[in-house]
Amino acid sequence: MTFSDDVRAAFRRGETDAVVRMSEAEIERARAAGDPAGEVEARYSLARVAIRSGDLALGEVRAREALDVAVRAGDRGLEERPRHVLAAVARMSGQLLRARDLYRESIALNEALDQPATVNSETHNLAFCELRLGNVEEARRLFAESRERVFRNDWADFVPYVCLAGAALGVAEGDHARAARMIGVADAAFAALGQVPDPDDAADLATARVAATAALGAATFDVEYAAGRRLDPRTAFADRR
Repeated sequence: MTFSDDVRAAFRRGETDAVVRMSEAEIERARAAGDPAGEVEARYSLARVAIRSGDLALGEVRAREALDVAVRAGDRGLEERPRHVLAAVARMSGQLLRARDLYRESIALNEALDQPATVNSETHNLAFCELRLGNVEEARRLFAESRERVFRNDWADFVPYVCLAGAALGVAEGDHARAARMIGVADAAFAALGQVPDPDDAADLATARVAATAALGAATFDVEYAAGRRLDPRTAFADRR
């Protein structure tokens, strides 16, 4: 496996200390070898670790360091991950209008780079911005567009995020029982992959969990959540109880 594969897998497993060690070593190696791609990946990984720990300001600094390396290298493909992190920091900081613009720019970049899976993930993130801005219909449209692509292309790694989106939409629509079930589906889907959600998505999942629990009460939430854990993700979206 490449450094990129190794470090991203460790991050998804929640192995933060390993990510830091690997990334710091890779920065030294890449700088000595004149390898901007390796340095960008390592700095991007450190940005994600900072965000996961709750330090958004540091996450932004690390992402900008990675973006600076990418711009100096003159390779637009290297700009993609740092720009994604900068958009995520804006969203998590509550700068939703700025985040929306950054996600739209990221989508355009990934379309130019012919990276449909990343276009899809940024569409998912854009939908969350729209949802937080109160544009529920637009968010619903974007979530449905993303979900259709995920299931049609069998993008297994993105299935938990589709379920997370279903939970957030359930809360926005006032269907807290459905939200609780979709949280169960999402948690089971992450567990099946042996992964934890990315920091911005983890925050969205926690927000949905708090809202659904408050609306239903802990006991009812637990019942609906347990039902969701038993549902297949595709089946869950046809379950309109």
